[in-house]
Amino acid sequence: MRHGIDHRKLGRKPAHRKALLRNLMNALVHAERIETTVSKAKELRPLADRLITLGKAGTLHSRRRAFSLLTDKDATDKLFATLAGRFAGRQGGYTRIVRTGFRVGDGAEMAIIEYLPLEEKKAGGKKKKSAAKKAPAKTAGKKKEEKETPRPAARKVKQAAPKPTKPRSSRAQTQKTPEGGQG
Repeated sequence: MRHGIDHRKLGRKPAHRKALLRNLMNALVHAERIETTVSKAKELRPLADRLITLGKAGTLHSRRRAFSLLTDKDATDKLFATLAGRFAGRQGGYTRIVRTGFRVGDGAEMAIIEYLPLEEKKAGGKKKKSAAKKAPAKTAGKKKEEKETPRPAARKVKQAAPKPTKPRSSRAQTQKTPEGGQG
């Protein structure tokens, strides 16, 4: 049973695992999108989200905590300057994991982990929804004035009736023939 197991070991000792995750965090902050294995991406996701939460706080204490996780001044500055501002109106879920297939060499399942882009698309989607709500209101008045012609019904395909089959009984097969043998 796997009760109470906290995280994936990733086949490494604790110091090596910590260094690996630190390097992945730095690469993710710098590039905002990296490709790695699925298990590493799943381990990285809570740490990457925690970095954004620290960046949104913006205090000196949170900057020092983020620097202790990253140990890279450029990555820390980018985190507080650009990434934290991008997610100011969001309460969580700053990253996305997209599976990309399997690695050729060893067959490991690969994934892209990335910080979500700006939410401009979402604002554009709201405009489309409001325009869609207005359009049916205009057509509703036309329906009262003019009756729409009904659509032609779909053609029904006639299926041939199944041929009746003779029921086979086990008794008919094992009946003896008049010559004394079995049939």
